[in-house]
Amino acid sequence: MALLKPFRALRYDARTAGPLDDLVAPPYDVITASDLERLVGVSPFNVVRLIRPYEPELAVERFHAWQEAGILVREERPAVWRLEEEFVGPDGARRVRHGLVARVRVDPRGRGAVLPHERIFSAPMEARLRLIRAVGAKLSPIFLLHGGPPPSPIRVEPDLEATLQGVRSRLWRIDDPAAVAAEVGAVRGPLVIADGHHRYEAALRYHEESGGEETAYVLATLVSCADEGLTIFPTHRVIAGALPELNGSFRLTPVPGGAGEALARLERLERDHPAFVLVRPAGVVLAELPDAGSEPLARLDVAAVDRLPLEGVTFTPSAREAEDAVASGRASAAFLVRAPTVGEVQEIAQAGKTMPEKSTYFYPKLASGLLFSPFDE
Repeated sequence: MALLKPFRALRYDARTAGPLDDLVAPPYDVITASDLERLVGVSPFNVVRLIRPYEPELAVERFHAWQEAGILVREERPAVWRLEEEFVGPDGARRVRHGLVARVRVDPRGRGAVLPHERIFSAPMEARLRLIRAVGAKLSPIFLLHGGPPPSPIRVEPDLEATLQGVRSRLWRIDDPAAVAAEVGAVRGPLVIADGHHRYEAALRYHEESGGEETAYVLATLVSCADEGLTIFPTHRVIAGALPELNGSFRLTPVPGGAGEALARLERLERDHPAFVLVRPAGVVLAELPDAGSEPLARLDVAAVDRLPLEGVTFTPSAREAEDAVASGRASAAFLVRAPTVGEVQEIAQAGKTMPEKSTYFYPKLASGLLFSPFDE
């Protein structure tokens, strides 16, 4: 059975729906209350009305009504799509990430074809499952890593283009059978879920319920681990509760130069043991755990932090935001960590292990609303 397949995409028709920039949205799980209000106000057809409805039944009504009105139109031929995302990362560097959008077969027996790297939680998975049951389509792609080579850039004008939060996404339709076979053939497994663990699990559960071939595939964007634009940024921990005792297991080094100097020291450390920068009102400390063990998971900075009895934990990709929260008194401490490398993500996933939640921040998040994949093929 094929692991990847082309699909007849359902997509917005700009002639009736309006500019694609006004129709796309971030993934459902990173949309804040203010984002939701803004996106709803931008267009009556913004995809947020499908992926973040108050009730799944509202998404069903809109999904069918938009197709009847020509807001959403169906491609006549199956295709895969090349995706190029141009962006400036949190570090200020400009990058371009290349991907392939296709249907990917779910792996119900856990045979290693599609591997998770983070833990999932039942509540968000159940919410996505209810939406899939109601709508009967995959509304947002999951983000997968593969071991094949990155593709060469395409030099012609794209078929679709949208800019969301400073990220420009460009899509090219590939429907020639020979070209489709070449694109699909360049993908090498096993595939590792970079982002979309709850959406993948919901699609898997839905397929197990229905048992049909139509639901056996999930919409995905696949990116080569060797792609120069593939970058993981850290997700720092900020706590409102009491700071636990660190003396004993951790080697603590005060850093008078502050968080910036401590982060520079952290980046220079070997990755054979976990470490983190602790920001407190009393000062900044570089904390190292020399005896964490040799397991890949145990060497992660986030693993060492998440073993501590922390209370009132929130997450941020911004070290400055975490430091400011402590300085203003809104937080009692911040734990600044290094992001796992792509190699570590692969190694841990292939070993059958999962990282703590919010261990990786693959930037940018894939835009929702570029392409949809109904479960009818």
